Amino acid sequence: MKQFFKMVFATIVGLILFSLIMGIFGMMCLVGMVASSSNVKSVDDNSVMVLNLSGSMEERAESTPLSFLSSEGAQIGLDEVLNAVKKAKENEDIKGIYIEAGMFSSDSYATLQALRRALSDFKKSGKWIIAYADTYTQGTYYLASVADKVYLNPQGNLDWHGLASQPMFFKDLMAKFGVKMQLSKVGTYKSAPEMFTADHMSDANREQVSAYIHGIWENVLKDVSASRKISIDSLNAYADRMTTFDDTKTLIAKKLIDGVMYTDEVKAVVKKQLNIDADDNIHQLAIADMANVKDNGNDGEEIAVYYAVGDIVDGAAQGLSSQGPVIDAQVVCKDLEALAKDDEVKAVVLRVNSGGGSAYASEQIWHQIELLKKKKPIVVSMGGMAASGGYYISCGSNWIVSEPTTLTGSIGIFGMFPDASGLLKEKLGVKFDEVKTNKNSAFGTMSRPFNEEEMSYLNTYIERGYELFRKRVADGRKLSVADVEKIAQGRVWLGQDALKNKLVDQLGSLDDAVAKAAKLAKLDKYHTASYPGQPDMLEQLLSGLEGKSGSYLDEAMRANLGELYEPLMLLRTLNKQHAIQARIPFMPNIR
Repeated sequence: MKQFFKMVFATIVGLILFSLIMGIFGMMCLVGMVASSSNVKSVDDNSVMVLNLSGSMEERAESTPLSFLSSEGAQIGLDEVLNAVKKAKENEDIKGIYIEAGMFSSDSYATLQALRRALSDFKKSGKWIIAYADTYTQGTYYLASVADKVYLNPQGNLDWHGLASQPMFFKDLMAKFGVKMQLSKVGTYKSAPEMFTADHMSDANREQVSAYIHGIWENVLKDVSASRKISIDSLNAYADRMTTFDDTKTLIAKKLIDGVMYTDEVKAVVKKQLNIDADDNIHQLAIADMANVKDNGNDGEEIAVYYAVGDIVDGAAQGLSSQGPVIDAQVVCKDLEALAKDDEVKAVVLRVNSGGGSAYASEQIWHQIELLKKKKPIVVSMGGMAASGGYYISCGSNWIVSEPTTLTGSIGIFGMFPDASGLLKEKLGVKFDEVKTNKNSAFGTMSRPFNEEEMSYLNTYIERGYELFRKRVADGRKLSVADVEKIAQGRVWLGQDALKNKLVDQLGSLDDAVAKAAKLAKLDKYHTASYPGQPDMLEQLLSGLEGKSGSYLDEAMRANLGELYEPLMLLRTLNKQHAIQARIPFMPNIR
């Protein structure tokens, strides 16, 4: 009885504490909503927008109440940064942008290219940009090189070494545990399963990876060369000579930077640009401040910008990574159906940043887009990746806009099935026996690998999925199946090459995609609204406590595991995935 009362008392205390915590966070949410709805940021004359490049930049970022527990840096969203730069360009009280670069990473060079284009457009308005860093990573230097002046700490360095891709292979590691992957795929270039079924890159994969990393590097060279007035040959020579370890005098001589100084000295440069006295304060606005600056472009009809980011999954089944953002077909289809029925929405821009996932889920989203297209225009804007399943959901739209360095195409599918019989029988000593009613009753058993006949069934199944994928592309892009086959076979293309192959219609930005949607909908005046809505603070808290996608625990795992994170999550969730996958290899290994 005494133990019973202890348990009851502990339960009551737990409920009281939980209610108290939920009450506090509920009040915080209420205060936050009131503040955000009423707080319009006024901009002082002669102001500067500060772009702090540290942490990581994703397609869309959401800050969680428990993010301080993460070992990663701050996360910013490309959407909010582009919006801030656009407002800064249009606001006459903001005279320039100060870029403060730190340890910064991005999900792709296409993301960096989009931001760099926005910064270049900002300069065309007659305003200035000053950049400063204690050290420049290659990505931050690519962004900072657009500035009028690029400064560096006297003891700092600048990383400039080119690009490389180093995929990892787990076949031999899994063999040590008695596990191997059984693969059925269509597409010579379909290389996503190679990390589990091979110990080196196939010739086809080496060919396509070499093509797209050279293409990305050529874009980087072209942009930096134009801004810094340095020849492309010289930039390549600097990369070959490990400029990363050059002293600052050499960096100045190479025209990579304009000078060296400390932080307080940079402030003096900014004050000079503003024509204010040395003792005057600089009126600064951070990216978060810009979110509350009045937007003068909210007139006209609404164009919905729907963000489809992450692995494509079919509801209950999780993606190749069980954490992080996902494109849940069940949720996306409902959202697109709602947008189709919403008379206030005149057109839809689908912003895709995905390497693919479930072919079944991709087909569901494709179908919903076909229904949406009958009621209003839909334009796709491609981010860092819109490949395999990401291209599947894009190909049926009215128009496709891609960044030059977007990774797209990869028209091909595969099925990957683990054979753990060696682990169970040889390593663990598990024995199996069998009774069955029909020839193939034991199909999928863990006691043995698939036999030749079973693999033939699987190959037919995968081939049928590929034929459907190819037909979807042919119908959507108004090409013959034979023409699609020439550029399919799982081949990954850069956006600039996809344009030549008629896989996309235009190279450009999200704004270009919005403008095209407005034209298709015959709108003279329009504004955009982002979908789906971001979760509020309470939803994020509960998600973090339950260990759902995007939690602070997941962020810590990503930081600690690095490039091992996604392949390990794949192994962890393999049994939850749909049999047919349409995706490209993991991309973070482009350095």
